Amino acid sequence: MEKAMLIIAVLVGVGLFFGIVLALADKKFYMAVNPLINEVEEILPKGQCGACGFAGCAKYAEAVVEDPSVAPNLCVPGKAAVAAKVAELTGKKAEATEPKYAALKCRGTKTAAAMAANYEGVPDCAAAKLIQGGPKGCKFGCIGFGNCVRACPFGALSMGTDGLPVVDKDICTGCGKCVATCPQAILTLKGFHDPVEVLCSSHDKGPAAKKLCKNACIGCGLCMRNCSHGAIKIDNFVAVVDSSKCKDCSEAACLAKCPTGAIQTVLSAKAARTA
Repeated sequence: MEKAMLIIAVLVGVGLFFGIVLALADKKFYMAVNPLINEVEEILPKGQCGACGFAGCAKYAEAVVEDPSVAPNLCVPGKAAVAAKVAELTGKKAEATEPKYAALKCRGTKTAAAMAANYEGVPDCAAAKLIQGGPKGCKFGCIGFGNCVRACPFGALSMGTDGLPVVDKDICTGCGKCVATCPQAILTLKGFHDPVEVLCSSHDKGPAAKKLCKNACIGCGLCMRNCSHGAIKIDNFVAVVDSSKCKDCSEAACLAKCPTGAIQTVLSAKAARTA
């Protein structure tokens, strides 16, 4: 009994000793946190998306306050309003940036896309892709299990009844989380003033692409030949739009000439009103 009590006393003594050492060390090495960091963090949207290039809002707040080289407009979800507030707090200048939203370059809906197999595994796009590139015949399109929807920290994506994710452009912040998550790399960030886009990513030749998806770009070149601005080219059997050249088009001939409707206007109603 006495031996047990002695052991307990020794352990308590050791614990107290190290507790005092840690307390003294904490006091010696304590660094006061700049209160401005907390102020900046409070106005950030807390999406923890990492679009700013830092590991979360707290790290960005610390960097933009302490490092003169870190710009105040890096919070993509916060857009111009948050950039202006951060600039005001930090005494920096916020350069204007163009808002962006996520756009899906695929129209391979349940009724348009041919299926190659019946997938019964984990409902995850990356997992399905491991099995012969996914269940759809087109191996370039959306697999449709919603990885992008689950990745969005702002609730801007949802799965549509046609089997494709739907982006709410008025909610989307352009943070890029969904873009990074998509194993098919068919989600891209678009500017609100980009008028048209080819909503297809297939690199199959025309007949094969059309067989696998009714909405596919078949690389026929009609859009390219009818674009008076030279904004469209055919790259590896799919049309590509150069947004920098696609301006001031009173009549989008490419939309009318596309035989499969692969080229679509992508402006939201909100963007169209402000364009």
